[in-house]
Amino acid sequence: MPRLSEVIAALDALWPPERAEGWDAVGTVCGEPDAEVRRVLFAVDPVQEIVDEAVRLGADLIVTHHPLYLRGTTTVAAGHFKGRVVHTLIKHDIALHVAHTNADTADPGVSDALAGALDIRVVRPLVPDATDPSGRRGLGRICELDHPMTLGEFAARAAARLPATAQGIRVAGDTEALVKTVAVSGGSGDSLFDAVRASGADAFLTADLRHHPVSEATQYAPLGLIDAAHWATEWPWCEQAAAQLDEISDRHGWDLRVHVSKTVTDPWSSHHSSGAPN
Repeated sequence: MPRLSEVIAALDALWPPERAEGWDAVGTVCGEPDAEVRRVLFAVDPVQEIVDEAVRLGADLIVTHHPLYLRGTTTVAAGHFKGRVVHTLIKHDIALHVAHTNADTADPGVSDALAGALDIRVVRPLVPDATDPSGRRGLGRICELDHPMTLGEFAARAAARLPATAQGIRVAGDTEALVKTVAVSGGSGDSLFDAVRASGADAFLTADLRHHPVSEATQYAPLGLIDAAHWATEWPWCEQAAAQLDEISDRHGWDLRVHVSKTVTDPWSSHHSSGAPN
């Protein structure tokens, strides 16, 4: 069995921590470097439900996309929900490792996994990483469909292929407009509208789209917008990352048991409508 330090070295090779944004908090949150790792659980959020799942599973390591502490703290007291996560992890000898913006821009990264879930072909990064001579790393992806379809049909594909959430899929734009080229970005993406317009994409699928940026974007150009739940656009990365670690385990003869949590940790729990279009 590999030691935690060996597994973390392999994960850092996939998603080098130095490629994370300066404001981000990635890397190992807790864990004994010399501890043996047998089972690994991948998830989007380091919340109590995921930690409890890891305890039931007998996992030695949790790898999440979102950080536990994105900003500094002065306490890990169990009276606070994040402190309780830390206490549970340490009590059960479970390590926690985070790959966030360093996984967003990786090759393959979060948006590659999103494109794969939607069954669309990646052409290039939406915002290329200037430090990558191959031109494959970067934020978001520009993708092409095998054949054109309407914006409404593509939104229906997204609803069918992404994990179900209370929010579902929201659409802005003409649902009958034909779509061939699509920009995608897992997680919050309304800061990328300039890059999307410059790319010439017919539609943009992302999450956390806000009223004013969407209103302005639809006035600039006839760009179709598809807004999915943040968790749903990033969950496919867990499957991709688990497969990457599986391959590493096989190559090194580690015999790891790698799992992907299907627990829905999207914070929205229900959706109600008074008759607005669906």
